[in-house]
Amino acid sequence: MRVETIGNGEPEIAVVGGIHGDEPSGQRAVEGLIDDPPEVERPVKLIVANEAALEADERYLDEDLNRAFPGSHDADTHEGRLAARLTEELEDTLAFSLHSTQSYPKPFAITTEVDDLAREIVPALPVDALVTSGEFTDGRLLDVANVVEVEAGHQGSERAAENAALLVDAFLKTTGVLPGETERRTHLPVYRLSRSVPKAAATDYDLLAANFERVGTGEAFAAADDEEIVADEPFYPVLMSAEGYEGIYGYAAERVGSIES
Repeated sequence: MRVETIGNGEPEIAVVGGIHGDEPSGQRAVEGLIDDPPEVERPVKLIVANEAALEADERYLDEDLNRAFPGSHDADTHEGRLAARLTEELEDTLAFSLHSTQSYPKPFAITTEVDDLAREIVPALPVDALVTSGEFTDGRLLDVANVVEVEAGHQGSERAAENAALLVDAFLKTTGVLPGETERRTHLPVYRLSRSVPKAAATDYDLLAANFERVGTGEAFAAADDEEIVADEPFYPVLMSAEGYEGIYGYAAERVGSIES
């Protein structure tokens, strides 16, 4: 794990990239700041988390880091030990964690709930929506740190890397690390994860629905070996893709309102 600080004093703000080794956009955004540090008005901690997985171009080496928190220094897995170190590094900070996804090309934010932190930070980011994780925090960084997560775009794409840099710039401006202001989004839609959507055992999977677009009762939203899967009740797909997760397509969500800014 690489940890660098820009500015003088003890940082209360942190930016994390590289939680997953097959999501290089966050790493690029963080290393861009490390390699060409800007003038800052308050210190910021910059972290590239899973360097070994990034070098291997694998999501993880032993277990998914974003399911391993809080971890342990005595864990049997690389990611279990790394989770403990990262938890300590983020103590007493407001963290910004960068991800990318196979499910959606545009940025969106993830927090545990719509609290004061979400209302202050998220509308200042160039995102399409806020997703609240609800009960789906077990083992995730959201469960152990004061953090805003963002999905920057399609995994491995140049656009995701560009988006990640813009997201970090906006976050650092709205937290007072960098000078300047950002344009605040109005009527930012909010979705709450309600359940995971399992995959049946199959050879080939397909996603027929679009993320953040409503699926009605009786509508086919996915397929497994050409057998269509039909919704029992209305929902909004979030983080859903054919191959993004093992065992699930992603998540069903409810639209629960918006953040007005």
